[in-house]
Amino acid sequence: MPHTDPPRGPFKSLVVLGESTVEGGGWLSGPDERYANLLWHLLEHAQEQALAYHNAGVGASVISPRSPGYEASVKPSASERLDEEVIAHNPDLVVVAYGLNDMRAGMSVADFKAELVAVLDRIDESTDAMMVIVNVYHQSAYCHYPPYDKGGVAVTDEYNRMLEQLAAERGCVYADIYSAEAQKDHLIHPDTVHANKVGNMILANKVFEAIVLASPGITTNVAERDADTEWTRHIKDWQAETVEKSHQSYPQE
Repeated sequence: MPHTDPPRGPFKSLVVLGESTVEGGGWLSGPDERYANLLWHLLEHAQEQALAYHNAGVGASVISPRSPGYEASVKPSASERLDEEVIAHNPDLVVVAYGLNDMRAGMSVADFKAELVAVLDRIDESTDAMMVIVNVYHQSAYCHYPPYDKGGVAVTDEYNRMLEQLAAERGCVYADIYSAEAQKDHLIHPDTVHANKVGNMILANKVFEAIVLASPGITTNVAERDADTEWTRHIKDWQAETVEKSHQSYPQE
């Protein structure tokens, strides 16, 4: 059963579990351009507190051996490396970004959902992490890289509707990066699959937004800092004076 009271930040340990877009590769100039790294830096900057980070991305990876793309995939799959790559890091924030390769390999929405639920259950049973579900990315073409050539916009929409519903059912944070990309091909590398540098910036900011909106505690350190500054004291005095004058102008009978 999902936790009813997940941690709300500031966070101590982040794991991002995903495929090639999480791992990064030759389509970027280096690891600091991948969106998982950008997300990590945004979170640290926002919460003004150190955040341990583990990138659990594997290119050409699939959700489990049940995926039709498993034989051609880079192994181990997400489910097979979950203990070592996620649970062992004792995270309090886990981003799960799977679905693109399984969708492109022809895995049904129902089969993928069942495997993803099993992954979420294991994380939930072994950690107190808040989980973020990232939906399926946009790509500019679907006809390349067999057996990962069976996808399309329509089935991407089916996957993403399911992922949004699943996130709501389990109380997970839902990061709608597909909408953030707005199907704009200029955010995609010429390889037609991966987000380019600017696309990764879009991805990172959307996942960051989803986490912050769901985690008021991430602003705790900022709130404490802001509570006692010259600016705050000036504004509080001005507000009190304004309220006092307003009451004098409109006396209560």
